[in-house]
Amino acid sequence: MKHYFLLLLLIGCFASGRAESGWKAHWINTERCQSTTNTWLAFRKTVRIDKVPQTLTARIAADSKYWLWINGRLVVFEGGLKRGPSPYGTYYDPVEIAPYLQNGENTIAVLVWHFGKSGFSHMNSGLAALLFEATAPGIEIVSDKSWQCIVYDAYQSTEAPHPNFRLPESNIRFDARMEMSGWNLPGYTGSMPNAEIVSSAEGAPFGKLVRRPIPLWKDSGLKPYVDVRRSAAGDTLYCRLPYNSQVTPYLKVEAPAGKVIHIRTDNYEGGSQYNVRAEYITRDGVQEYENYGWMNGHEMQYILPEGVKVLDVKFRETGYDTEFTGSFSCNDPFMNELWKRSARTLYITMRDSYMDCPDRERAQWWGDEVNELGEAFYALSPSSHKLALKGIHELMNWQREDGVIFAPVPAGNWRKELPLQMLASVGWYGFYTQYYYSGDSSFVADVYDRMHRYLHEVWQVDKSGLVIGRGGDWSWGDWGENIDMDVLANCWYYLALKAEKAFALQLGKTADAEENSRMMYSIEKCFDTKFWTGSDYRSPGYKGETDDRAQAMAVVSGLASADKYPILAKVLKKEHHASPYMEKYVLEALFQMNEPTLALERIKQRYTRMMNYTEYTTLFEGWGIGSDGFGGGTINHAWSGGPLTLLSQKVCGIEPTSPGFRSFKVCPQMGTLTDASATVDTHFGKIEVSLKRKGKKIQVVLSVPEGTTAEVPVSKNRMERLESGKHSFVIPVL
Repeated sequence: MKHYFLLLLLIGCFASGRAESGWKAHWINTERCQSTTNTWLAFRKTVRIDKVPQTLTARIAADSKYWLWINGRLVVFEGGLKRGPSPYGTYYDPVEIAPYLQNGENTIAVLVWHFGKSGFSHMNSGLAALLFEATAPGIEIVSDKSWQCIVYDAYQSTEAPHPNFRLPESNIRFDARMEMSGWNLPGYTGSMPNAEIVSSAEGAPFGKLVRRPIPLWKDSGLKPYVDVRRSAAGDTLYCRLPYNSQVTPYLKVEAPAGKVIHIRTDNYEGGSQYNVRAEYITRDGVQEYENYGWMNGHEMQYILPEGVKVLDVKFRETGYDTEFTGSFSCNDPFMNELWKRSARTLYITMRDSYMDCPDRERAQWWGDEVNELGEAFYALSPSSHKLALKGIHELMNWQREDGVIFAPVPAGNWRKELPLQMLASVGWYGFYTQYYYSGDSSFVADVYDRMHRYLHEVWQVDKSGLVIGRGGDWSWGDWGENIDMDVLANCWYYLALKAEKAFALQLGKTADAEENSRMMYSIEKCFDTKFWTGSDYRSPGYKGETDDRAQAMAVVSGLASADKYPILAKVLKKEHHASPYMEKYVLEALFQMNEPTLALERIKQRYTRMMNYTEYTTLFEGWGIGSDGFGGGTINHAWSGGPLTLLSQKVCGIEPTSPGFRSFKVCPQMGTLTDASATVDTHFGKIEVSLKRKGKKIQVVLSVPEGTTAEVPVSKNRMERLESGKHSFVIPVL
């Protein structure tokens, strides 16, 4: 680890000595700032503008988060991204500020929250600071010594318990007796010292500045809770949220000075670990406060001391700027509710990056992200595609010196590889799905060489051509037991080679494509010889019960031939070992074997227990909660949402046949369902399909977006092509 940070320092020094890509601004803070954990800084700048331009983009960076006001108006609520486009870089936000400016004097105010520690989703620079630059002809607003800056002492750390080590965020205590009232408004008369320059724009320790690749957050504004009730003792307010959401709590109270109000959600100990909470210390009189560190849960809890009169409580929901434009419905209410909860779980695990969960870790585990990015294409508007693209660049930018890739990244206190998750990430369901479903190949050339190095230098094959299993730093294939790692490794590796081959052809790297073809052929020829027993796939030496995951991966990888499908379907009907993470591939295998009825039956068998928790709007990490689940048992893990993808993709049959859905097919597998419909939002517009099954026929109503074509089965061996427009027709049940 010491060697790693030395390398980081050298890279930072190199960045400090080179050209700064046109930046005029400098990183600034104040002389008093010690950059300790949970530091808050207030910045002000008054600037005169004779004529406001039609457009003016500010470039703003902070370690770690910031809030921006111009002329008293809130412009950005929680700007900045957790640090780490690479181990030696920092993100900056482009923010359009012209609509907030006025001719004459303008007041710019920025509140910065410096996490001051690393976590599973953030690389601490070690320096609390702000970078601000907005220039146009006759206008130059840049962070320098002319700004004012002060450590905002009202923001403090709480006593223990603190959030667990995976989170870079701290609990927030705000002591209103030390509040600088109006500091962010024009006309503030308080005293603030001038700022200090602490680094050039791309100097150490911040490194290369990378433009924010995802939108600023969607912001609901302050809203009333769905329901507010008091505890029997009267000392706690239980405030119901509309669903499990990312929120910041607000309160308005009348109180004497020095009373401590505790604020947390019902998910404060989600996943068996302490998450974030807040404390508010009152001043005398009527006062209001919004805690800027987001929390998540179904309910906000305000724990009140005696003598505090509550005048109002509200919440602000913020989150990734995308819309629920995809949809699914059918004649089975269970499937409808499962799709809905899957979509809600997907959304709450999106913010700076895809997350495994929004409470215990907030970390970009790529096994989770592979499932999540697939769900996004069927549930959300195309703006969602940018989040996985960001994750792809981060994953490969953090590749270790030995060629190993690891997750979660960005991270300042984690460097361990989970080999099978990494194969899934760079492979068919990860990088290739992101390219093929979005139609965006912009990342391929950037990551290809590093992807190739990982697959061909880090991984090795034996004399027969089968991959040699690697323990990596954490030999993990799934939660649960009866995991046949060697079969899984060969399936995941085969799919990774398949993805790399497609990218090699795209880039004109024919020698690489031919090498991958040879390697894939060797696996195809030797796979059954080593693993097929006649009744299942099993590694020599594996003594556990037959692994449903291994059978499923043999099917979805294409390594299991169709003649084995009847046997494998019986195995998957019997064996139930997969966690919700790998269950997605088990279900997909059943659809691929044309067993939709069995797939729908298995969905109910596996998810009924989870769905019986009717008080929750999200899906769990395991099949139960806490010790009844896996890995700590969070109640919001989007890797559980595989049925969302499959209900839209397989039941309603909507799959792309060229990148970005420029062409697509509709081949429904309805099983026992009689009615089903789905919407998929693409860059070309919305694909909409409605299905009604009667006997062996399905009545289809299909909307094909302008500029796209659809293929539908008119018989078992013939597809018919449809141009844009609305179509109504009948197809056979296949």
